[in-house]
Amino acid sequence: MDLIAKAISFLGSRQEEDLRSVLGALNTMDWKQALVARGYGYHVDVGAFSTPITGGGAGTVLDQDQPEFIIEVPNGYTLVPLQFLVEVAPGVQTTDDHEAEILIAVAKDMVFDGVNPGTVEAMLNMRDLSISNSGPLRAWSAFTANITNPTLDYELAHALTRENFGDATGTELVRLTLDYRPQTPPFIVGPSLVIGYFGGDIAAVGFANLDMLCIPSAAISELI
Repeated sequence: MDLIAKAISFLGSRQEEDLRSVLGALNTMDWKQALVARGYGYHVDVGAFSTPITGGGAGTVLDQDQPEFIIEVPNGYTLVPLQFLVEVAPGVQTTDDHEAEILIAVAKDMVFDGVNPGTVEAMLNMRDLSISNSGPLRAWSAFTANITNPTLDYELAHALTRENFGDATGTELVRLTLDYRPQTPPFIVGPSLVIGYFGGDIAAVGFANLDMLCIPSAAISELI
């Protein structure tokens, strides 16, 4: 690696120069951890303590205009997923051939217009877990009425389980987990929506714990 080439002097504020030096890989720390240490890491929870939210638009199958969570990436910023952990408990199964699934997708060039906003979720800064330093991202969950139907441009991750009934007690319990932790994460440029769904043909409940970076898009474009 040509470290001299990496050490190009970028014009701008000291904060911008520091951010670009991290993205340019001059630091010795893992670049994602380095950005968390500088205050660019964010966390949001869907469901709390032992109270999950109900999946699916009607509590069952996935409904594109009633997601389980939305993260809005505003214009001028870029989201980098670190870990999206979704845990789903489908309903009690008493007959054959039931399906449950989790989907995380991206709607490009879209902002949330506030129609039927569901529950507003607190976005925490991962450096000090404070709401006061929550940054530019916004999040909502548990939509029970239709939002403006999003166009899902691409899928980040998908998990699916399909089970046959077979328990002599007369019931069968199923668990479904999606642990999206990309080794080479995509850069999701705003304006965009990161949208999560989970549900099944039996009513499902679940939680999501979502870690991400959010950095000014200009700091990325000027590295190219």
